[in-house]
Amino acid sequence: MTIDRNGSTLNSGLPRFSGIIPPMVTPLAARDTLDVEGLERLIEHILVGGVHGLFILGTTGEGPSLSYRLRRELIERVCSRVGNRRPVLVGVTDTSYEETLSLAGYAAEQGASAVVAAPPYYLPVGQPELVEYYLDLANDSPLPLVPYNMPSCTKLDIELDTLRRLLDHPRVAAYKDSSGRMTYFHQVIRLLNDYPDKTALIGPEEMLGEATLLGGNGGVSGGANLFPRLYVELYEAARRGDVLEVNRLHQLVMDVSSSLYGVGRYGSSIIKGVKCALSCLGICSDALAAPFHCFNEQDQAIIRQRVAALSDRMPAVTV
Repeated sequence: MTIDRNGSTLNSGLPRFSGIIPPMVTPLAARDTLDVEGLERLIEHILVGGVHGLFILGTTGEGPSLSYRLRRELIERVCSRVGNRRPVLVGVTDTSYEETLSLAGYAAEQGASAVVAAPPYYLPVGQPELVEYYLDLANDSPLPLVPYNMPSCTKLDIELDTLRRLLDHPRVAAYKDSSGRMTYFHQVIRLLNDYPDKTALIGPEEMLGEATLLGGNGGVSGGANLFPRLYVELYEAARRGDVLEVNRLHQLVMDVSSSLYGVGRYGSSIIKGVKCALSCLGICSDALAAPFHCFNEQDQAIIRQRVAALSDRMPAVTV
């Protein structure tokens, strides 16, 4: 079904994305080569933690830094490995509309459940142009669409009036907000009251407990690459309104954030920290896509020590 750019009424049949959907890192053996064994270990490690889906080729997955060939290989391998155990959401953010649409088509062929797209991030885009862009993508994509607000990387906010126009489209299934502004996210939750078949997911994991307690539908939490059960238990506690347990688990999430994401000097330290920690756990390589490099030995030693201390405090995983 297609609609014009003036919007349309809702229809049923959309997948409902909620819970913990980790933005999976992309394990690399070299600049343009997947760490295939590490990828398989990482997928199983995350799924055993009880997550509700996987999101690949996002910011944490270094999606825009990877070659189109490697993106397709990752999509094929992840969808094949996960099968029908959990939904797979695929990041298709690009400065080229045709490349975005081409990747969305490939994701559909491989069995993905939805595509996730932040705004094009090079030339500045006005809000009316952004509405047209997303509605065209929702019409043209073979998979349901999740718009992704990531202003720190795209230099553009998806304004609330724009979001309402997008939610009116019957193939927009959910919304992911990584603005880090809780007031804005509260406004998103209020807006979603008019769209009961659609969901709002929070990006920054430090906001997961509060966001879920107050009506959000879950989170895309980078730390769930490492300790997936922690984030699942926090989400579940918030959903049942157990404030004391939310506070306890939130403090653990804050410990993960403060211990691992601030090592090093640059903004890439968050991804470096997660990948280095995964390497310390023996799950996958810590190599990053160009132009970034893994931590030096001194920083690796800091991460190794902190991961060991954190691991002893994490919720047990039962299989």
